[in-house]
Amino acid sequence: MCGIVGYAGAEPAQDVLVQGLLRLEYRGYDSAGLAVVSGDGSIARVRTAGRVERLVDATRRAPLPGRVGIGHTRWATHGAPTERNAHPHLDCRGRFAVVHNGIIDNHAELRARLKADGHAFTSDTDTEVVAHLLEEAYAGDLLEALRKVAEKLRGTYAIAAVSVHEPRRVAAVRHGNPLVVGLGQGENYLASDLPAVLDRTRDGLPLEDGDAVAITADRVRIVDREGRERRPAPFRVNWTPAQAERGGHPHFLHKEIHEQPEALRATLAGRVEAARGEVRLAEFEGVDLSAVNRLRLVACGTSYHAARVGELLFERLAGVEAHAELASEFRYRRPLLARGEPALCISQSGETLDTLEAAREAKRLGHPVWAVTNVLGSSLGREADRGLLTQAGPEISVASTKAFTTQILALSLIAVAVGRANGHLAAPAARAFLRDLEGLPEAAEEVIAASREAARQVAERLREVPDAFFLGRDLDLPVALEGALKLKEISYIHAEAYAGGEMKHGPLALLGPGVPVVAVLTQGQVADKMAANAVEAVTRGAWPVSVVREDLAGRLAPTFTIPAGHDLTRPALAVLPLQLLAYEAAVARGTDVDRPRNLAKSVTVE
Repeated sequence: MCGIVGYAGAEPAQDVLVQGLLRLEYRGYDSAGLAVVSGDGSIARVRTAGRVERLVDATRRAPLPGRVGIGHTRWATHGAPTERNAHPHLDCRGRFAVVHNGIIDNHAELRARLKADGHAFTSDTDTEVVAHLLEEAYAGDLLEALRKVAEKLRGTYAIAAVSVHEPRRVAAVRHGNPLVVGLGQGENYLASDLPAVLDRTRDGLPLEDGDAVAITADRVRIVDREGRERRPAPFRVNWTPAQAERGGHPHFLHKEIHEQPEALRATLAGRVEAARGEVRLAEFEGVDLSAVNRLRLVACGTSYHAARVGELLFERLAGVEAHAELASEFRYRRPLLARGEPALCISQSGETLDTLEAAREAKRLGHPVWAVTNVLGSSLGREADRGLLTQAGPEISVASTKAFTTQILALSLIAVAVGRANGHLAAPAARAFLRDLEGLPEAAEEVIAASREAARQVAERLREVPDAFFLGRDLDLPVALEGALKLKEISYIHAEAYAGGEMKHGPLALLGPGVPVVAVLTQGQVADKMAANAVEAVTRGAWPVSVVREDLAGRLAPTFTIPAGHDLTRPALAVLPLQLLAYEAAVARGTDVDRPRNLAKSVTVE
């Protein structure tokens, strides 16, 4: 889970690389470094432990000359997050520099062999073996040498390299981890994620697993695993550079919470015909949705919580048996899928390795793979048979917000399409549901505005508490799970979520005076039961906090209120106060809101 940037052009490479790393810091912030091929034919390198800002200071004090280079920001896997383990890594004679995202599973045996052959290692990382293997493999062509090195590696990786032997060239190879080419005028780029260079280009070339690429200022050459040249079609992202900046907000998370109404509008745009009770999903044109009678939703983290909402949406809107699965467990449990059952894989980045591997396992078993992603050209989007883009715009903060709400919306649209196709969802019911969906952006604006002050007040009381509990039933349970995840990952308050009725089966033993219990109550059919579960906690001395649908406020006194509406659309609104609460709690406790400790945005290791 690291960020890679490469540059070949006419400008000082250091400046381009540093700016790219600042934009990629959400992918890792244990250490950072640059390697630039200098005009004197040497490789100049600088590395720092900690945030990219330290690297910025170091390069200001001692600039690196040159117009070709590579950069890296690290989330440590092998070796402590120290300067000696920071990338880039060099070979014995400083002729090659490499950066790497992923894990090389056979690094120990490679290191032992290289040491026996006289190579001297200076780090504890798995990555350094690549630099020494390049030293051995190079025979006049950096791209070909990197391809030969990749044949010796087991694991997943994206690797970029420069060499004093080819000072105008950056070479790279990918297998299982993201890497994209950015296309410029008189300059070209490599990046783990195109937002790294969004201020310089919106045009890119996707790389497939096994591809190797070499860039110079005026040329891009891509070859596949067999060495055959490939010419993939370029793509253009519709994000603007301003979308990847904070825009006056104190944190990216604050900005992204407040961007959700517009993100919901973008996800809906052109896809809903509420008057007819229909959705228009061009991405599924030609698919016989009426034949779908079982569905597996596969995801991790926040996306898994969206999948938990999705399984209920498919059951109720489409009459389809649906099961949400953790992607990290899916392929190891030997899943039994029904004939033709699709695996609907959900990932904001489209690069989450667990989810990608689950998709590949489903394909290996002969099942269609559908995807819900947010990033055009992502690995999951390309490998899936069908895919829906959420159009949420860039999400920079490590804690995900826009992804959850827009993924719920995307799953709602697919569920309606299936329900209309198989006849389970009648036109009047579809019209009512879709009209409510269309009202979500405005309702989200209302909820965010109305929840800010209450979130700050509750957060002040949370400042010193060690634990919190979240309760929900039915569709409110995934919302409670997501609320607990948000609180724990950015405020470091231990938080757990339970189905309301399960508290009496053990967790009540953990309650005592002043322990916060956050109850989510938006589902009419379980309102009375959920209210009773919340009262059970209060009678044990718990401090009650609640998110309540306004027409159900008679059951439970609300801390936060969301508008009345269709039960199945309320999760996208109920989560908003919980996001704000987690944000304000993190601010009150003084944590790093956008870059929580030990976490990274795009999880590209298993």
